[in-house]
Amino acid sequence: MTGVTLNKVIKRYGDTQVIHGIDLDIADGEFCVFVGPSGCGKSTLLRMVAGLEETTDGRVSIGARDVTHEDPAERGVAMVFQTYALYPHMTVEENMGFGLKMNGHPKAEIRQKVGEASRILKLDDYLGRKPKALSGGQRQRVAIGRAIVRGPEVFLFDEPLSNLDAELRVEMRVEIARLHKEIGATMIYVTHDQVEAMTLADKIVVLRAGRIEQVGAPLQLYSDPDNRFVAGFIGSPSMNFLNATVEAGQLRVPGLGDALLPTGVALPGDGARVVVGVRPQHLTVDPAGDSHAVDITEALGGVSYVYLDAATGERLIVEAHEDQPTATGGRVGLGLDPARVMVFDAETEARLR
Repeated sequence: MTGVTLNKVIKRYGDTQVIHGIDLDIADGEFCVFVGPSGCGKSTLLRMVAGLEETTDGRVSIGARDVTHEDPAERGVAMVFQTYALYPHMTVEENMGFGLKMNGHPKAEIRQKVGEASRILKLDDYLGRKPKALSGGQRQRVAIGRAIVRGPEVFLFDEPLSNLDAELRVEMRVEIARLHKEIGATMIYVTHDQVEAMTLADKIVVLRAGRIEQVGAPLQLYSDPDNRFVAGFIGSPSMNFLNATVEAGQLRVPGLGDALLPTGVALPGDGARVVVGVRPQHLTVDPAGDSHAVDITEALGGVSYVYLDAATGERLIVEAHEDQPTATGGRVGLGLDPARVMVFDAETEARLR
């Protein structure tokens, strides 16, 4: 297995540039997830690694090889798409071994490789079935198995769970994580779902408008984001953001009340505008208070999400536990630990530290 290196890669469609000089190193055996909103360039970047999109400028390397201008079949990669793309008239075994058959591999070798892949993916009982007799999750496992039997250097996944229902998505997340652990291959995975990114990745690459916003381990991005975009994108529910001003070296946050908020952050001068970020689980509901109106409460069992309207008109989400019932239409106060607050420049959106 080998790693992947992108060196100042650019993609243009005519006069429109969609990938802006990206540099990235993905280590051998690493599970790297490209994540970001729709249109950020994550699938385009993946397809450039696969060779399905021409690289306008820069270099794509797999291991020690420069593959920038090589055909997809010569790059040593296997891609799993959002759609299963299985042959309906073939059995599971035939679908998984078809690529090797077309390349002239001996039947015994094909049988051995298909058998190994079916063991890993728990498909032994389904080898004689055709795709129409399989569930969505089973079909996706077959598509992954077809990639495994090719023995690629790098696996590429383009939103492979998007067509599955919620329960199957969780099941397949576990299957893919187990697959990576067992075979130890380099994997690049594209998703817009930050929960998938957080649970699967060794390394997350957060993209926006064809540029990398931040690269790091999941918990690093969650606890130490570089800017407001990353802070808001990583974490579910999303981080709360409130306008604030600097006053006497502290923060005046109207959406949290009249008290000045101390912070250990290096703040700009008095009167400067900043944005305060605080995660829902770092806020606490005070039923005895009345500073915030309760708009909606989502009761999910052991945890609830309370949507509050501040007097400033700003919206806040608070994570409350089952021993903190909050009635819709009522009013509550808020508490927070100032050490949990993040501060961002109002203009550049960069994190102030």
